[in-house]
Amino acid sequence: MENNMLNQHPADIAEQLTELDVKNRNIAFYSLSNDDKVEVFSYFEPDIQYEIVKSLTDEDLAEVLNNLDPDDRTELFENFPDQLIKHSINLLTPEERAIALNLIGYNEDSIARLMTPNYIQVKEHYTVKQVLTHIKKYGKKAETLTYIFIVDGKNRLIDDLKIGEILLADEDTKVEDLIDHNFVSIKTTTPLEEALEVFDKYDRSAMPIVTENDVLVGIVTFDDILDRMKMRDTEDIQKFGGMEELDVSYTKTPITELIKKRAGWLVILFIGEMFTASAMSYYDQEIEKAVVLALFVPLIISSGGNSGSQAASLIIRAMALGELKLKDWWYVMKKEFASGLILGAILGFVGFIRILIWQKLGIYSYGEYWLYVALTVALSLIVIVLWGTLSGSLVPFILRKIGFDPATASSPFVATLVDVSGLIIYFTIAAILLSGKLL
Repeated sequence: MENNMLNQHPADIAEQLTELDVKNRNIAFYSLSNDDKVEVFSYFEPDIQYEIVKSLTDEDLAEVLNNLDPDDRTELFENFPDQLIKHSINLLTPEERAIALNLIGYNEDSIARLMTPNYIQVKEHYTVKQVLTHIKKYGKKAETLTYIFIVDGKNRLIDDLKIGEILLADEDTKVEDLIDHNFVSIKTTTPLEEALEVFDKYDRSAMPIVTENDVLVGIVTFDDILDRMKMRDTEDIQKFGGMEELDVSYTKTPITELIKKRAGWLVILFIGEMFTASAMSYYDQEIEKAVVLALFVPLIISSGGNSGSQAASLIIRAMALGELKLKDWWYVMKKEFASGLILGAILGFVGFIRILIWQKLGIYSYGEYWLYVALTVALSLIVIVLWGTLSGSLVPFILRKIGFDPATASSPFVATLVDVSGLIIYFTIAAILLSGKLL
């Protein structure tokens, strides 16, 4: 195994070690050089990292933790029990301990939790030659050399420069002659969701993080943002499926935890569907008089649920991408009203034609008043699809307004809501159109 890992990328080595059992994984990890240990460790999943940490001696753990990127180390500490965090921090050098405590002190949902203090900063009076000398001296530990950050005497950010601008300038050129004071930064307290939007808007590989007084305290690189986006999207997809998000990957989650994450929502949705049965029983006399009405219940209800799920998917994704804000709810309602009406009319027309063809070809007889049955189905589809579309698009706004994650407006949730209300709409329309005929 050791020979096979020579000259491989740390991510590939981590993948190979992950496939081993705990004992062999720990032995293989111990066989790596100190530098390789640090590189490979950062690519492990949190549960694997925790297992390895428990197997390391204090000396080896100190080596890994002190050389781990601060942002990766902060993420690692988030998965540690309090006692292990305390023990691990005490293994750090005074300099690294100060950095770790500073990062852990920020709100868990803030962009500051992802930042690293390892970057290159210079003063505006530096010459290009001095900047290059500075890079050679401190660049090895820097998270990225793509950008050089310019600060004043109080460490306040005043600009940043791409490394290419430095390399192409004459050695005697001063930094102040290259900067234009036009830069983008993110405050330490900015929520992760908002910070993701800033990265997306400005298409940056690294972004400076500053305090409320514009003091530069760290940077966040795009690879860390990508990791967090992956976690966020995974959580949203799991929530949208009608369950709580998993704490670790699906393959690492025990069956008892899977049941726990899924059972709560299933019970809630089941109780909701019980109202559907109650609504059906309320109209049992109408169904007894016109059994033909029951034939179209699954068709009509599923159409409303499908339209609601479609609308919810579109709105939740638009919210996640920052395309829609709370203030846009009326714009969405107007747009979805038109969409729902047209979609309902299309399905209503298809439903009407279906009954017409079956009746005329003798495939099935809907009785003497088949035309009224067809009109009932068509009109019900129009109204229920419209209602489903409006419900699916409005629920995410309501959830965000009251402080919940819009992703919890899952397909099952919206479908259950439309099922119950759709039955009421269907039989109400039937009672109006078929009164004195079938009913």
